[in-house]
Amino acid sequence: MNAGGGGAVAAVDLGATSGRVIVGHVDQAAGRLELDQVARFPNGPVRMASGLHWDFTGLYRDLTHGLADAFRREPAVASVGVDSWAVDYGLLRGGRLLGEPFHYRDARNEAAVESVHARVPFAELYRHNGLQFLPFNTVYQLTAERDAGSGWLDLADSLLLIPDLIGFQLTGATVAERTNASTTGLVAVESGEWDDELIETLGYPASVFAPLVDPGDSLGGLRADLASELGAPDGLDVVAVGSHDTASAVVAVPMRAESAAYISCGTWGLVGVEVEHPVTTDAARDANFTNEGGVDGRVRFLHNVMGLWLLSESVRWWERDGEAIDLPELLAAAASVTGAVTVFDANDPRFLAPGDLPGRIAEWCREHDEPVPQSRAEFARSIVESLAEAFAQAVRTASILSGVDVETIHVVGGGALNGLLCQRTADRSGLAVLAGPVEATAIGNVLVQARAQGFASGDLEALRALVARAFAPRRYEPSAR
Repeated sequence: MNAGGGGAVAAVDLGATSGRVIVGHVDQAAGRLELDQVARFPNGPVRMASGLHWDFTGLYRDLTHGLADAFRREPAVASVGVDSWAVDYGLLRGGRLLGEPFHYRDARNEAAVESVHARVPFAELYRHNGLQFLPFNTVYQLTAERDAGSGWLDLADSLLLIPDLIGFQLTGATVAERTNASTTGLVAVESGEWDDELIETLGYPASVFAPLVDPGDSLGGLRADLASELGAPDGLDVVAVGSHDTASAVVAVPMRAESAAYISCGTWGLVGVEVEHPVTTDAARDANFTNEGGVDGRVRFLHNVMGLWLLSESVRWWERDGEAIDLPELLAAAASVTGAVTVFDANDPRFLAPGDLPGRIAEWCREHDEPVPQSRAEFARSIVESLAEAFAQAVRTASILSGVDVETIHVVGGGALNGLLCQRTADRSGLAVLAGPVEATAIGNVLVQARAQGFASGDLEALRALVARAFAPRRYEPSAR
C-alpha cells in the first residue's frame, strides 16, 4: 500500500457489447483523477447449437492483450480490478471451464421461471433475496442448467460470475465478490451472505458457491507465468472492486445520497437511489424494485429499464443489409420530429431478445391502438420518449418507496451523451438532470482500487467529491415542452 501521494491502477471494464482496459491516475490530495483508455475490443453473444453463449475465451484473450498494453503504457501500475455485467457465470471443475458461459438473453431461462416459483413462490423469494423479477437472474439460470440434463452443475466444483471467473484466471483465487453475488438471487438480502436455506430448497449444490469478498479486498498477486507474459510489474495486486458494473458506476455518481437519484444508462438503464438498508416491503416487491449490494455496504435500491438496448438493437437491425447508420445524425433527426409520438412500455418482455425490435415496437403499437412510427427518426424519437417516461416513473417510485426526497437525477454512462434523452428525462420527471461522467463504471473501479492502494481515502462521499471536481456534469433543466 502506498503511504501517500498518487499512483496508477488498471481497470478492466466489460460491457455487453464491448470491453475496455483503462489506466487510472489518482492523487486525491492534488485533486487528480484521470483516465487513459489503452485498449477497446468487441464483445457480444455467439449463437451455438446449445444456445446463446459468451465467447469467454476470446474475451479473456482480448483483455489480457489490453493489460499488456496498459503495462507498456504505464509501468508503475499498482493493481488491476475487473467489473462486468451481472448474473452470468462459468462452471469449473479442477480449474477447467466446463464450456463457454451462457448469455443471459438465451431462451433457456423461460421455462425455468415456473419451475423455481413452484418450489419457492416469488413473494417468498423476494423475502429471501430482495430482488426484482428478471427472468435471467442466476437463480433461474441454474434451474435451467439443472433441468437441461447436462449434469454439469453436479460435475462442477466451482461457480464463478464473469468478473470472478476472470479473477480466477488472473490469480487462481476462487472467490465471489459481494456486490455481484447479490444479483444472483441466492444471497440473503439482510445478511449479505449466501442463503444456504434457499440454495438447498432449490436443489443447488452448496459446494460450488465460493467464499464472499468485499470491494477493496485483495485477490492476491497476478500469476507469475501470466505476469511474465504480459510484462506486468513485480508483485502486481489484483483487487476486488464493485465487480457488478452498476456497483462501480454508482461509486462515481457525484451525488448527495439524501437528495438524488441515479440512472446508470447503457445497454440497461438502472434507475434508483442509494440507501443504507434494504427496502423489502410488499409495495417494493409489487413495483419490481431490487435491492443489490453496493460498495461499503450501501444498498442500490433500483429498477431495471430496458435501456439503450432498444436503440442500439434497432440500429443493428436496420444495418443488417450493410447500410451504415450515423447515430448522432439519427438522434438529431429524432429531435426534429414534431407532433406526438407513441410512448410504449419500454419494459415489455418482447423487447428482451435480439432481433427485429422496430417490428416488435410496431407490433406493440398496433396491439394498443397507438400510431406506428413511420420513419427511422420517428422510431428513434418514440424509443427516447418511452425510455424517458420509464426513467421518470422509476425515479418517482424509488422516491416514494425509499423515502428519499429526490431533488435531482444523475445520469451516468453512455446515456449521458444522449442530450435528447437527458432533456426529455428532465422534462418528464420535472427534475434537473445532471449528465456525466460518461465513464462512471471505470471511474468507480479505479477509485476502489486507488483507495485500496492508498492513493485515495475516505468514504464514498469523499471519493465522489473527487469525481465532481474532475468531471463537471452537464445540467438539463426541465422545460414546459
